[in-house]
Amino acid sequence: MTMPSTPTSPLQTQTATKPLGSSPGFWTRARRNPSFVIGAVLSLLLIAAAALSLFWTPWPLDEVNMDAALQSPSSAHWLGTDAYGRDVLSYLLAGAQSSILVGVIAVSIGLAIGTALGLLAAARRGWVEELIMRIADFTFAFPALLLAIMLTAVYGPGIVNAIVAIGIFYIPTFARVTRASANSIWTRDYILAAQACGKGQWRITLEHVLPNILSALIVQATIQFALAILAEAALSYLGLGTQQPQPSWGRMLAEAQSLMFQSPLLAVWPGIAIALTVLGLNLLGDGLRDLLDPRLTRKR
Repeated sequence: MTMPSTPTSPLQTQTATKPLGSSPGFWTRARRNPSFVIGAVLSLLLIAAAALSLFWTPWPLDEVNMDAALQSPSSAHWLGTDAYGRDVLSYLLAGAQSSILVGVIAVSIGLAIGTALGLLAAARRGWVEELIMRIADFTFAFPALLLAIMLTAVYGPGIVNAIVAIGIFYIPTFARVTRASANSIWTRDYILAAQACGKGQWRITLEHVLPNILSALIVQATIQFALAILAEAALSYLGLGTQQPQPSWGRMLAEAQSLMFQSPLLAVWPGIAIALTVLGLNLLGDGLRDLLDPRLTRKR
């Protein structure tokens, strides 16, 4: 005797065929999130400016024309010229390269090393966790500016030393975020189930802990990227970061300082560029936090 099959509702069919872990509503929610939209637009403008300057700038970066020094914005020079007759817009576009370069490498250094140390501290606990956290506390005593001064005194000023200083300063930041997030994951029931199945600490860390804290690390990396751009501008302003002839927004501010009364716009343009970039990355980080945090998603 054949038993009649139970009819399957369209909702059950849709649930059964939907891939596990997919997020079909992510982009819909993203378009409705003003922080994400504004931050993404400003961040894309930064990337577009840097990419464009790799192939084209309105004027050559190495072209010096003292007869055209300190000109006001015009059809030939949309944002005017500096004290050497160089096009300000060209330098602004090329300066985005330095900001992205420093931000990406410095955040990558802090993210890679800090995440590894945070995962180790959460997995091993005990004296290992205590030692890593105390080293992190000690590193916090040396901010990026102080580290850059120390490196400059030994190896001389340059963008490499600025990247290393900022990257070292970010290691304890990512280590603390990773350790706090991982500790909350280690208390979950599915971690206990994995341990009961005989999985070791490192396998659990890679298969269960790390994937579940990636959203927090992505948000933190976005925010730290903005702070890295600020740090690079500050170090270049002090003469410890990007050096000539490589353009830098911070060095543009330093060069404009002595010309505030003759041409105040020279300080306005790089200041606006830094402000919009940092604002965009911070808004992007806030938007990603809202979109990637499951608790905030359920509230919406």
